[in-house]
Amino acid sequence: MTPAEEVDEALRRCRSSALHLEMRDGYMLDDPDYRAWREGHRLDPEDRSSWWRPWLQNIADTVARGAEVRRARIVSEPISNYIRYEYDVTFPNVQAGEEVRWLSRRRATDLALPGNDFWLFDGEELLVNHFSGEGDWLAVEHITDLDVIKFGAEAFEAVWRRAIPHGQYQPS
Repeated sequence: MTPAEEVDEALRRCRSSALHLEMRDGYMLDDPDYRAWREGHRLDPEDRSSWWRPWLQNIADTVARGAEVRRARIVSEPISNYIRYEYDVTFPNVQAGEEVRWLSRRRATDLALPGNDFWLFDGEELLVNHFSGEGDWLAVEHITDLDVIKFGAEAFEAVWRRAIPHGQYQPS
């Protein structure tokens, strides 16, 4: 199973909460959607059929089951081109029911943070994302250690409390 399929499957099993912490300033820089964005392509919020995809339906289905889906992004400012792309293409996630917040890396200095991005499902299933230095998604590590899961949950909530909701965040 690919890393994306593992996360997709965990989201389908999710009952109460899916928390996603992102801390890199670039991911999968050779992604065709990112390349198209760099060349000037922009999603049209009015043309839902052009950007709705199975991942977004999975989020919408999870939220419809009563689970919350929250994503917090820690970003360097001024933001990288990749983060500007992420900002521009976040509206579909929000429309699917995901809550997204942004935190400047400068405001995270005193927070205890894990070394890797992760997903935490239902407070008990921690999936740690491992990336190459270039931002390619290599693997998902399943963590069962309760102390590590607790640390991840506390780190996420600390970031969430400080972060700015997507609709209010103005990237610099």
